[in-house]
Amino acid sequence: MPLSLLRAFFRLEAAGGIVLVLASAAAIWAANSSLAPYYQAFLDLRAEVRIGDLAIAKPLLLWINDGLMAIFFFLVGLEMKREFREGELSTRSQVLLPAVAAVGGMAVPAAIYVAMNAGEPENLSGWAIPSATDIAFALGVLSVLGSRVPVSLKVLLTAIAIFDDLGAIVIIALFYSGALSAFSLALAGVALGVLAALNLLGVTHRAPYILVGLVLWVCVLKSGVHATLAGVLLAMAIPMGGGEGGSSPLKETEHDLHPWVAFAVLPLFGFANAGVSLAGVTWGSLLEPVTLGVGLGLLIGKQVGVFGVFLLAIRSGLAPMPSGANWLQLYGVAVLCGIGFTMSLFIGGLSWEDGRFDAPLRMGVLTGSVMAAILGLVVFALALAKPVAAVEEGEN
Repeated sequence: MPLSLLRAFFRLEAAGGIVLVLASAAAIWAANSSLAPYYQAFLDLRAEVRIGDLAIAKPLLLWINDGLMAIFFFLVGLEMKREFREGELSTRSQVLLPAVAAVGGMAVPAAIYVAMNAGEPENLSGWAIPSATDIAFALGVLSVLGSRVPVSLKVLLTAIAIFDDLGAIVIIALFYSGALSAFSLALAGVALGVLAALNLLGVTHRAPYILVGLVLWVCVLKSGVHATLAGVLLAMAIPMGGGEGGSSPLKETEHDLHPWVAFAVLPLFGFANAGVSLAGVTWGSLLEPVTLGVGLGLLIGKQVGVFGVFLLAIRSGLAPMPSGANWLQLYGVAVLCGIGFTMSLFIGGLSWEDGRFDAPLRMGVLTGSVMAAILGLVVFALALAKPVAAVEEGEN
């Protein structure tokens, strides 16, 4: 990917992160003001789509989480396919460090959460909440430091987040799907077959893929598998090349979709899911098992898991030190991986469908993510203040 396009991508992510922060802050304010009843009524507003006997009726919150977030996962799938085919993850040397770091960054937070909630079996459904990294927020924090941050570290952080998202997709498919419908799964399989046929036949117009993708989304929604996975499956079918004039349907779709996700889908998700009532909340509330497990998993577990893998992989020679970086900067990347806002809230919403742990999980996500962002900024401020000699020493 040309450096100019990469920088433009990072700028877009940072701007989207700022909008997401503002939307989430607005949700917290609304949930703790005289607007609270209207905020809840907005989320409970029911909308229905009906074609004959087929009907999909959900409150607005679920339309956002099952519908709009499928668009987010569609974009994630497009980014994954592009990076693996010809981008920053297209060679073994590029893949190894972020891949193993993402595994460490998912396993340790989950272990901390389980340890904090071992005596509460009903709490254990949330074990995966602190395992995700929010790329929009993390890159938004890095943008505060400007061009002093090596591009190699931004690429590394993005790659870790991509593998994090891939891990989250697998976790959602395996652990957060409901009772399965064989008939709906069979129809979803037919839709996938049609998408594969379109790809093999060299169809490059995007409209047929989107139409079949909508059918796939409905089938997956009705199957018991979480509907957002349809977005990833659809992305895998979009052709990389072969468009008119040598254009890439995948890249064009990604380019067109990115601002809508960054400035509409994710902020709306944040507004719908971040509104936690602080009524009756005390300092002791932060010590509740769910809150503590999520918060410590993000703040401590992420940096231990990611940086521990950095040490092992680089010291052993399995992966090279990112160009222009030092160990303190790598530690800063590990800390920023603890910003897990969007995906953590999303997985939290799947963990307990009755909403009984909404407040503690949101408090854990917010406190853990905010503290990781602050600590990450401090670490990077110190790292970037180090002389060039320190960078060279870190590479040896």
